[in-house]
Amino acid sequence: MPFPTTIPIRLHQPERIGLLAGWGRFPIVFAEQARQQGYSVYCNAIAGMADDEMSQYCDKVQFTPLARLGSAIRFFRKNGVKRVVMAGKVHKQVLFDPWRIFRLLPDMRTVHMWLRYATTKSDDSILLAVIREFERDGIHFESALTFCPELLVKHGFLTKRQPTSSQWKDIRFGWDLAKEMGRLDIGQTVIVQDTAVIAVEAIEGTDQCIRRAGSLCKRGNLVVIKVAKPRQDMRFDVPTVGVQTLQTMQEAGARVLAIESGMTILLDEPEVLALAERLGIAIVSLKSEEIQLRVAS
Repeated sequence: MPFPTTIPIRLHQPERIGLLAGWGRFPIVFAEQARQQGYSVYCNAIAGMADDEMSQYCDKVQFTPLARLGSAIRFFRKNGVKRVVMAGKVHKQVLFDPWRIFRLLPDMRTVHMWLRYATTKSDDSILLAVIREFERDGIHFESALTFCPELLVKHGFLTKRQPTSSQWKDIRFGWDLAKEMGRLDIGQTVIVQDTAVIAVEAIEGTDQCIRRAGSLCKRGNLVVIKVAKPRQDMRFDVPTVGVQTLQTMQEAGARVLAIESGMTILLDEPEVLALAERLGIAIVSLKSEEIQLRVAS
């Protein structure tokens, strides 16, 4: 009697998702969430910016200098990655270093990207140029929120403490200014005190902007407004806040954080809200259309 034929079983391979990781906790949170959903995460981490321990959170990691797009593209192609997510801040100060060419040593793909697609040094221009260079090799960027929609902040009062009437006026005053700064691709954060603009975010990023506001306004009671750009591309530069944001606010004497609901990523929400309650910081998540009504009431 012949033995039954053994049929090999093909195990389903999880889909591979690429991660282009910059500074901060966002890349770690994304990698953790994506792996929990069954994805394999292949990470090209920007050397000197991304967390040195990214390998603990991803299936495979390569650390690549900032200006080596060719190396990043080859990494994703070699590992069969077609869909990539950007997460984390990329510090742009190096672009204004007088010795930047020698520090960055860009490869040919980076040079092509810069000459062909980057029209200015604004965030949108540079990041869209990066996306177009990757697309030449069939690698497409998607929003991290496609995989982790739960990271978007919910609407309403997030803390027991709520803004005072004067703080609501500061929110209304700063909200439209922050939107305009976003439209101009300057920054997404404005810090206000008593209807006066204390600081506007530019190349330095949110934390440094808040610290600068604290040094300029010693009496504190600052209101931090952080919003999305009017035509926000959700593939990159989505407004993000977390524990570090609150710690910086505490150092600077800021008492209110107003963010845009449905357009802002809130990292480690339970820890953030617990810290806000402990520090006495009010966090409110709003829609643009309700700002005027809040102040009027």
